[in-house]
Amino acid sequence: MERRLAAILIADVVGYSRLMEADETGTLAALKSHREWLIDPMVGEHHGRIVKLMGDGALIEFPSVVDAVACAVAIQEGVAGRNQGVPEDCRIDFRIGVHLGDVMVEGDDLYGDGVNVAARLEGLAEPGGICLSQQAFDQIETKLDLSYDDLGEQQVKNITRPVRVYRVRLDGRPSPSEAATGRRRRRLRRTIGFALIVLLAGVGLTAGGLRLWKPDVEPASVAAMAYPLPDKPSITVLPFTNTSGDAAQDYFADGITDDLTTDLAKLSGLFVISRNSAFAYKGRAAKVRDVAEALGVRYVLEGSVRRAGDQVRINARLTDAISGGHVWAERYDRRLDNIFAVQDAITRNVVQALELYLTAIDRAPGKTEPETGSMEAYDAVLKARPLMTRFDRKSASEARRLLEHAVALDPSYVQAHSLLGLYYFDEWRLWGSDRDNNLSRALEFAKTAAALDPSAPAPHVLLAQIHQFRREFDAANAEADTALALHPNDAVTLGNLGSMLRYAHRAEEAVAVVERAIRLDPYHPPNYLEWLGDAYFVLGRYDDCVQAVERGVALDPDFVALRVVAAQCYAALGNEQKAREAGANILRLNPRFTISAFVAYVPFTDEGDLRDQVAVLRQAGVPE
Repeated sequence: MERRLAAILIADVVGYSRLMEADETGTLAALKSHREWLIDPMVGEHHGRIVKLMGDGALIEFPSVVDAVACAVAIQEGVAGRNQGVPEDCRIDFRIGVHLGDVMVEGDDLYGDGVNVAARLEGLAEPGGICLSQQAFDQIETKLDLSYDDLGEQQVKNITRPVRVYRVRLDGRPSPSEAATGRRRRRLRRTIGFALIVLLAGVGLTAGGLRLWKPDVEPASVAAMAYPLPDKPSITVLPFTNTSGDAAQDYFADGITDDLTTDLAKLSGLFVISRNSAFAYKGRAAKVRDVAEALGVRYVLEGSVRRAGDQVRINARLTDAISGGHVWAERYDRRLDNIFAVQDAITRNVVQALELYLTAIDRAPGKTEPETGSMEAYDAVLKARPLMTRFDRKSASEARRLLEHAVALDPSYVQAHSLLGLYYFDEWRLWGSDRDNNLSRALEFAKTAAALDPSAPAPHVLLAQIHQFRREFDAANAEADTALALHPNDAVTLGNLGSMLRYAHRAEEAVAVVERAIRLDPYHPPNYLEWLGDAYFVLGRYDDCVQAVERGVALDPDFVALRVVAAQCYAALGNEQKAREAGANILRLNPRFTISAFVAYVPFTDEGDLRDQVAVLRQAGVPE
């Protein structure tokens, strides 16, 4: 096992149990705020790495004791400032211990006496205080503008030899802003001085010489992000790598990725990038920084899956792209029939690492039990899911066979019923075969899925779409309202909901949910822009409509539905030339397209919406 010398900081909340008993929600919110707005930035500024979060505390590693103690002082000063005006019995205060010692390294975790001594020092600190070991004190005595009290040798639990303890005196310290300015000046002086030493002495910074600290990965730039960071922890789950040496097992690694994405998306406190955009990086050696900047997220979850017989090994690692540090990592070796427990453990660890309320997991739909107890049924669904996204009838037929097998093995498997409903809806919508029977079967499977898990939004969205196309408008609106009340956090579910709402004379809601779907899935398919453009048209926002469809046409010039919306919007703006060009493109891509066929297909609730669209299609030269 690797060993190294490290500066260890351990922080713990004072009276955490009392605070939780008095106000659980308020305590968790305050702790989350301290971590997000103070502790994480301070750790990053002082080159630290959060090894792990432990409910009410944290274990943090630093490359130097100077950085560790400077960070501890900054945290305590910052917490004191944030506690101004907060009632004393509601304040979040920390005790902090800092030690320099030998640690054992396993993965991203640290063990050994170096960690144990820091923990004992934390226990000796006063609320709002910092205690140092002799080893740490020797490194900083003359390097920081601080005063200390020698508390003498202390006998602490599970440490054989007494530990000499020093207390950092924080009274009479400058304000946090003044302290920050002083730290920046001292850091600048140290940097300049070090540079001069290197230039004059010709020191070689090699693997065998001086080793400078650096982040685990190259940090991402918030300014360079393609999208603003959301106001909640944001994450993408990159496709887990199949390390089985058997390409036929790719579907299994992809399925694990899908399920983790879905589990995380069920938590309202997280912003989770869609599977579609994450899978744009499959097979690519993309840097965490580049992924975070392209998708506009702070956290990236990566991993690998190795399946051999009835055994599976899953490695998972969560990285804070902005600091460049690893937040959490773990390896799981399990039997295949324990795969759901592994997924649940990964989700829980990620949520804890992102400092969300642990109670949110218990409220999350479907998190306490796996959807199926049949590994064979689960395997069939994993194989069927990618086939459903190819939109060709041969792949769809194979997906149906697998899903029917899954339902036969486990008649209560919600996802299998929901996907079968989607299969029959696509049979009706995309290929028009056996129309009445397929739409009825889609309705049957969607109802079963919704009854098996009333808290899942996707079956209700599918029901809303089916009822809308059956012209059962009251039922469609009721299902849409149910889905919205369940707060879907998945791009596909939101996009499909927006598609239905634009027909239901609820265009403002359609715009909101489709725009959210696009943000969750920056590499979204072009039909999202068709639905968005159509909703803009209904609202009379014709310039926005044109911008949406032009972006969509750039993604897929042969997508006829986008040309239909383009023709409508150009005609509404009075741009006859562009409208006629769009109309000609409709007929080029689908020579059988007519206004009568359009009217028979689109299920508008409001006759006025339909009349408006027909009128502009005529202006674009679409035949009757």
